[in-house]
Amino acid sequence: MRPSPTAPGTAPPGAPLAGPVDRILIAKSARQLTAFRDGRPVKSYRIALGFAPDGDKARQGDGRTPEGVFRIDRRNDASAYHLSLGIDYPQPQDRARAAAAGVDPGGDIFIHGQPNQRPAGEVLPGDWTAGCIAISDAEIRELFAATAIGTQVEIRP
Repeated sequence: MRPSPTAPGTAPPGAPLAGPVDRILIAKSARQLTAFRDGRPVKSYRIALGFAPDGDKARQGDGRTPEGVFRIDRRNDASAYHLSLGIDYPQPQDRARAAAAGVDPGGDIFIHGQPNQRPAGEVLPGDWTAGCIAISDAEIRELFAATAIGTQVEIRP
């Protein structure tokens, strides 16, 4: 999982993310997370998703990454993964949909780094999370430092 080629207007791969971000856009099909400041993209990262990435999250354990508009609602520097930014999933509509289906909507969706037990710098290949968005440890350090509670996160198919 290396950064994708530089999107127009974004920092080149390896260049630091300078300053805070106010929006994060995750394009699941492109496996890309783009950080924005003042409506402009400032840096993009290659991502890994849940182990069953197609479609919106419907229930706990389905391996899907949710879709919609969320907010960062917690920051964890003692995560089982190298830093994590919590996303406020499930939303009321997710809870209602799950209740109607008689299932648990799941939760604990994060943007995070690699598992802590992995050797430094190693990046797991493919889509391997339980529904989260994973980037490299160096990338999550950078994004974690630039992202505040309340930052908007949009996750698109």
